[in-house]
Amino acid sequence: MGTLILVRHGQSTYNAENRFTGWVDVPLTDQGVAEAKEAAKAIEADGLRPDVLVTSVLERAITTAELMLHELERPWLPVLRSWRLNERHYGALQGLNKAETAARYGDEQVKLWRRSFDVRPPETDVEAQRLLHADERYRMLPLALVPRTEALCDVIDRVLPYYYDVIVPLLWDGHTVLVSAHGNSLRGLVKVLRDLDDDEVVSLEIANGEPLVFRVP
Repeated sequence: MGTLILVRHGQSTYNAENRFTGWVDVPLTDQGVAEAKEAAKAIEADGLRPDVLVTSVLERAITTAELMLHELERPWLPVLRSWRLNERHYGALQGLNKAETAARYGDEQVKLWRRSFDVRPPETDVEAQRLLHADERYRMLPLALVPRTEALCDVIDRVLPYYYDVIVPLLWDGHTVLVSAHGNSLRGLVKVLRDLDDDEVVSLEIANGEPLVFRVP
């Protein structure tokens, strides 16, 4: 039996500013740093000792992971990273203030973009996609895999192959795997682990810096 520990990154600067973040690479706030350290203390209090670390390729998840390993005195752990664990791409909404966006488009429309399973926000333009593709982290991907927008169902579709191909074999080998990622990518994992339906996963809340632990046979 393996153990899977899921942690959403600590508060980011865009979280604090109430902005749509998505694939925009922003750092943690001081509160986010404290949340990462508290997450490590909770993991230690449960008697858990991660032996593999998995993160997205975004700074806020990576920094959270590094802070947790420092607190756990396990900075030497092997690390795997994948773009497949990135946050949902919010398309043309990325960087916008959520309240201002609601004032412009209406509360119901913004709620639909944020909380539906299969409704995508407006796309970014092709030039924005090409600029993102030029980033070293995504340059190896076919351009078609670099999103211009995503619904939650799209995030789940990209997360699950990585879960089954990489994380599950580690769990079957008895490892304790610590995953530091994002609210929507973690929703995809919890959907499978708790066998949630589409409506249930949409309403699932995953708090910053609060570990979720699963024993996986």
